Amino acid sequence: LNCVRHPELLSELHAGNALRTSLESGEMERRLRENLQEISDEPGLHRELRRFRRHHMVRIIWRDLAGWAELDETLEDLSALADACVELALEKLHGMLAELYGEPIGNQSGEPQRLVVLGMGKLGARELNLSSDIDLIFAFEEQGETNGRRPQANEQFFTRVIQKLVQALDNLTVDGFVFRTDTRLRPFGDSGPLACSFDFMEEYYFSQAREWERYAMIKARVMAGDREAGERLMAILRPFTYRRYIDFGVIESIRDMKRMIDAELHKRGMDANIKLGPGGIREIEFFGQAFQLIRGGRDPEFQIRPIQQVLTLLGERG
Repeated sequence: LNCVRHPELLSELHAGNALRTSLESGEMERRLRENLQEISDEPGLHRELRRFRRHHMVRIIWRDLAGWAELDETLEDLSALADACVELALEKLHGMLAELYGEPIGNQSGEPQRLVVLGMGKLGARELNLSSDIDLIFAFEEQGETNGRRPQANEQFFTRVIQKLVQALDNLTVDGFVFRTDTRLRPFGDSGPLACSFDFMEEYYFSQAREWERYAMIKARVMAGDREAGERLMAILRPFTYRRYIDFGVIESIRDMKRMIDAELHKRGMDANIKLGPGGIREIEFFGQAFQLIRGGRDPEFQIRPIQQVLTLLGERG
């Protein structure tokens, strides 16, 4: 469909030998950064993100269908595309809002604050597929306020950034969309704040989070924003996800979760669904992550994200 609507696209890809060439690590972000250099407004950002996505989606799909790319390359390229779009859109939007309100400053450190973006699910595992939404959680390290003429609380500033980021990725325009974006995995889901401080995250996950949120957090990866602060957040949350003892309580919780999923599929007439039903991707991931929850606290080798690596490790461990 993209080739029909934009007949020049395939010619451009062919002329640049892009269809026959694998991208090196970091190349996706470098190219998008070049494309966005002169962009200074939101409509321009939306337009360029969608053009970039269209270009690379056709390249990735063509290489996959032609048998020129292995599965791992396809998954990695799709994940790198999402990473680049989120990272660079976030940079642009943060800058635009900082011009209006100033930079957000932490109360304790007195240092400028940046968002930390956690990629969840297949994006977190760098196994994004062609039909995947991207699941994102947003956090910032310290409360405080911006240092501009119109100061705002850090949470308010970052909430504005996130809202604009989701629009930049998810809105359907004449140029299409970039990625369907889901923020509902955050603390308290739809009713929770879009931007959570580290203190809020720690309090929530260790006192109120449910068992399925441990399951979801296995895949969490700092994929954009402040990487150093993100690693500090992951260190805070790791004991929530992986407990140092074999947690027999979680085994029953996992069974309950599986029963609920199966009952919901049956209710919706989806027992034979190739993705969600028996033997589908979701069930394969479910079994892999169940072993990770039970054993990951005592065996750090299980603290990995990609399901293919998990399955290999499970096979090696019998």
